[in-house]
Amino acid sequence: MKNESVVYFGKSVFGLFFALGNICLLGYLITKNEDFASYGFTLLQFATPVNLLVIVCLLIYGLFNKSQFNVCCKASAIICINIPIAILYFFIGISILKF
Repeated sequence: MKNESVVYFGKSVFGLFFALGNICLLGYLITKNEDFASYGFTLLQFATPVNLLVIVCLLIYGLFNKSQFNVCCKASAIICINIPIAILYFFIGISILKF
C-alpha cells in the first residue's frame, strides 16, 4: 500500500465509527427514542474489537514492511482518537438514561 492509502484507511475507519456514534447520540438527544441509545451501546460493543483489530493489523503490516511503519503508526493514532470520544459518549449516555 502507498503511504496515502494507509492514512486514508485509518481516517476512513475513524470517520465511519465517529459518524455512527454521532448519529446514535444526536438521534437520541433529538428524538428521545431509546432505540438510538440502544444502538449506541451496541455500537460500542461492536466498534471496540473492530477498531482494535484494525490497529493490530496496521501495526503488524508496519512491522513486516518497515518502510510503512511510521505511516501505520500514524493511521493507528488517528483511529485511537475515537477512544476518548467513545468514553465521553458512554458517560453521556449513562447520565441521560440513568441506568
